[in-house]
Amino acid sequence: MNFLDEAKVYVRSGDGGNGCLSFRREKFVPRGGPDGGNGGRGGDVVALAEPGLNTLIDFRYRQHFKAKKGGNGAGANRTGADAATLVLRLPVGTQIIDDDRETVLADIDEIGARVVLAKGGDGGFGNAHFKSSTNRAPRRADPGHPGEERWVWLRLKLLADAGLVGLPNAGKSTLLSRLSAARPKIAAYPFTTLKPQLGVARLGDDEFVVADIPGLIEGAHEGAGLGTRFLGHVERCAVLVHLVDGTAADPAADYRVVRAELEQYGHGLSDKPEVVCLNKIDALDEAMIAQARSALEQEAGAAVFAISAAAGEGIPPMLSAIHAHVRAKRADRLAALTERKTLAEPVEVSAS
Repeated sequence: MNFLDEAKVYVRSGDGGNGCLSFRREKFVPRGGPDGGNGGRGGDVVALAEPGLNTLIDFRYRQHFKAKKGGNGAGANRTGADAATLVLRLPVGTQIIDDDRETVLADIDEIGARVVLAKGGDGGFGNAHFKSSTNRAPRRADPGHPGEERWVWLRLKLLADAGLVGLPNAGKSTLLSRLSAARPKIAAYPFTTLKPQLGVARLGDDEFVVADIPGLIEGAHEGAGLGTRFLGHVERCAVLVHLVDGTAADPAADYRVVRAELEQYGHGLSDKPEVVCLNKIDALDEAMIAQARSALEQEAGAAVFAISAAAGEGIPPMLSAIHAHVRAKRADRLAALTERKTLAEPVEVSAS
């Protein structure tokens, strides 16, 4: 399946059905009177967070979504049928953004989250609705109300607990394959990873999701390399795992390059907790490891884990550090959710 994390779609809700102008005319029923029914409601367009989806590829080949019109009213006080709701099934973590590409209308980050993108029009009244003591034979029937229409952007941000960042060929894909059952492409050339990859890491009885994104290079915020487009997939992570190639000429300089790109990108990435790892120590002797690790710790201002993703060296303590950040984030989310449920009743979100 192809990976697609952004799509533009047009949505239009259904018009309401027309009211009916009708009078009861039956044999042996004098003065039958008005009996025109109301029109039915037009269909809504709703976005629904569906489990099991991880791409927006379905919206590449179909961009227009139009709900059906409500049924027209009929004689004998028959009301038109309400049109069915049109449901757009989206992956969990999708943001719905207005046509200006800046205003976030909704963020569906939970399974089953439901957002009304366009409300269907109300049905028009039939002439029976207008009957009164002073108007016994109204000849008025209203047309249905028009539906709503809009263009929106769908932007997928994968839900992962930990995100791998670093320069190309820092060993992120190798580490993902070491931590999980994922099998990303691994090769000895830059930009092997062209789209985000997910894997499930396990520690004891607990598990968490790790995301690997394409490598960053200097000037990525200006579009160099693959740019910073895929950084959105680690915005929701509890912790960033920053991999630095220990065989590079200056690992500390490589670290600075990636940190600068994170700061240029913004969205709070540079403020996230970070686990810094000096990778590929299997290719270094003890003195070189100590020197590179010391320089990297001085630059990062934190402890650095010396690991070899290929050989599996130093993985357990690094995995425990990642897991500690993930557990802390989950605890914060649970506390916030409990507080929100205590203070307010749940309200359906509407993008209209």
